[in-house]
Amino acid sequence: MVAAASPGLADQPDPRKLLDSKVVYEGRIWDVVSDTFSLDGSGEDALVRDYIAHPGAVAVLAMDSAERVLLLKQYRQPARMSLWEIPAGLLDVDGEDFAAAAARELAEEADLTARRWDVLVDFFNSPGSSSEAIRIYLARDLADVPEDQRHVRTDEEAEIEHRWVDLEEAVAAILGGRLHNPSAVVGILAAAEAARTGFSGLRPADAPWPEHPSQRHTWGTPGRDRA
Repeated sequence: MVAAASPGLADQPDPRKLLDSKVVYEGRIWDVVSDTFSLDGSGEDALVRDYIAHPGAVAVLAMDSAERVLLLKQYRQPARMSLWEIPAGLLDVDGEDFAAAAARELAEEADLTARRWDVLVDFFNSPGSSSEAIRIYLARDLADVPEDQRHVRTDEEAEIEHRWVDLEEAVAAILGGRLHNPSAVVGILAAAEAARTGFSGLRPADAPWPEHPSQRHTWGTPGRDRA
């Protein structure tokens, strides 16, 4: 039996003294930032870390009434693989509501709408090398987008394949080492646990998300300067 998690178990904001911050590479979608900071605040132990400054993203685990989940197969050049994923996209529209962005991605990549939305899980994709924060929503009570209103997918998205998979089969594929996309892995395993408990512990779609980059001004981190 797995012991219940302590209610006090939580990651927490812990910004250290920032001595310098500059963009050393400016990309089309994200930049590479170099931060100089002090762990103890004295400045004598200055450390330098380079990382990707990322706008964050949302992903959607769409589940039908039979507890099947929708997976999308899409080619990813850095991995040189076609991966089974869940609908997802960057939060690169200033001021866009997180849940609205998720609904947009579901419509654009899966041709679906949903009447019920819950927050499934939040995570950092690679906190040692990127500021990317991802929120995965659980979307249920699904309906098709009318054909004349569907998004025209281009580039890699034009090759997207859709497949409905039983939740248990998806979990088995993860544990068997056959699925690798992080949002799909995290979302499917979280959904399996949520289903086991009757989806009783999920947060509402508008739950606060202080870890998202746009919310971090509340942590007291100074603004960044261009190199």
